[in-house]
Amino acid sequence: MNATPSRRLVIVVRADPVICGHSGEARNLAEIALTRGYDDVRILTWPLARLEETGLPLKPLDTVLPYSPGIVVERPEPVGGYKIPDGRYLAGLTGRLVELFTDGVPTVCMSLYLSPHTTAVADAVRTARSTGLPVRVTTIAEAVGSDVTDVVRACVEEDRFGAAAHVLSSYLSQDVCVAVSDYTKHVIVEAAAQIDVRHGTSFASQCRDRIDISYPAIDTASYLGLDAAHTASVLAARGLEQDGYVLYLSRLGAAKGVDDLIDGFAAAMAGHSLTLVIAGRGPDADALRRHAASSPAAERIVFLDDVGDEEKPHLMAGCAVYALPSKPRPEFTETFGIALVEQMLAGGGPVITTDTGGIPEAVGDTALTVPVDDPAAIAGAIDTAVLGMDDAARAAHRDRARAYALQFDRAVVFDRLFEKVAAAVR
Repeated sequence: MNATPSRRLVIVVRADPVICGHSGEARNLAEIALTRGYDDVRILTWPLARLEETGLPLKPLDTVLPYSPGIVVERPEPVGGYKIPDGRYLAGLTGRLVELFTDGVPTVCMSLYLSPHTTAVADAVRTARSTGLPVRVTTIAEAVGSDVTDVVRACVEEDRFGAAAHVLSSYLSQDVCVAVSDYTKHVIVEAAAQIDVRHGTSFASQCRDRIDISYPAIDTASYLGLDAAHTASVLAARGLEQDGYVLYLSRLGAAKGVDDLIDGFAAAMAGHSLTLVIAGRGPDADALRRHAASSPAAERIVFLDDVGDEEKPHLMAGCAVYALPSKPRPEFTETFGIALVEQMLAGGGPVITTDTGGIPEAVGDTALTVPVDDPAAIAGAIDTAVLGMDDAARAAHRDRARAYALQFDRAVVFDRLFEKVAAAVR
């Protein structure tokens, strides 16, 4: 890294080890920035101790792949004493952003999650400009998921105008506003319209005009051309065989439909010769383990809570079916479905999922789509994928899914997004 950088990218996000597709997206954007002339690339996130306190699902630290040389991960310490609970951490994050914005280096700052990251960036920009020091910063705000389906919707439903106005005005104050799917943009505009009707504001028209779509950036190369012998070794270490299991690999939460998958797997004809592998961590892990233990297929269900970044593509490549029967819940709706795209790239069995949120944008017409809350349909889809498709049909399905997923390659997404940045600067 140069002593005096010429171009800086700062990404503010819930980074690794949080189990979240957007922590991976931040890593992917940072990696591509190194190849696009940025000589100072930083990810600003939260101290590990604070992440552990929140109860967020976290990967074991020893399973997280290192960042490339040239990417600096900063975890600013809290500011102030214990009498200022969460504000201490936000003050540390915002304060560090002010320092980065006032040192004269041309900077692009991207925030993933409107609350609290975009609000922190907005406060930092305002503060930086008030110092009278040179500020050369362009900002990008990406609305990604639960910050919309949980935070913004909750503000509307509870008629918390001030909180909603804070989030939306901070979002619209950024130079480039993007959402991870058309569905996400629709949710934002819809919520803003409800606020406008109640309070006479004009957020909806601004959101409709300002928000572009920028799909999540995925490292496609990590899922392509996997060595078959290495995959077999990874599976053997887990006691698995190629095409011998149905895979779920994502966060263990109620909105993900894992309970329906367990019931559907138990009812599937093909399930009698397969194992169901449920990989991930999350708030509902204990409840799902109890549900699985009471299933007729209990002895064929395996939970994995230590899958690392290197192992994940191989588990996906070896499965007979990958299932994510997500369903809309007040606290979370799938606004894209990064894991679905990763599976499509890895080339394992067909994807089984639902027509929920932004999932149709992630999978196109390449998935076996089932209704929400329908274990019987899941059972039928498993049987279709395992018993109803010969090798040629599975190969054709796999090729079509992979071709669709390549549009989300991180270099393609980065370049499209930064064309918007260049336009904003002009």
